[in-house]
Amino acid sequence: MSLAILVIIGIILTIIFHFIGVYANAKRTVWIAILLIWAGAISIATQEVKPKAYDEIKSMQGKYTDTDKLIKEAMPTVSLYELINIKNSYLQHKQKK
Repeated sequence: MSLAILVIIGIILTIIFHFIGVYANAKRTVWIAILLIWAGAISIATQEVKPKAYDEIKSMQGKYTDTDKLIKEAMPTVSLYELINIKNSYLQHKQKK
């Protein structure tokens, strides 16, 4: 899934929660919850992966040029979102074979 699709889904959910807050007369509480959810999601997506994931990246390296390009761009520290993109690229090329 691309980042744009995830952001669009997040915006749609934010709008839905906003209207739930308006209906329940709890706009301030809902917006605090929305802000905490967005902050948590951004934090998780941008945190560095564990050392075990670097071993997995090394096993994928050198097989497909598109995947190698993504790995080169992501190094030396790889975020969770970058790892997902690398895996998707690798699996797409693997399925084409």
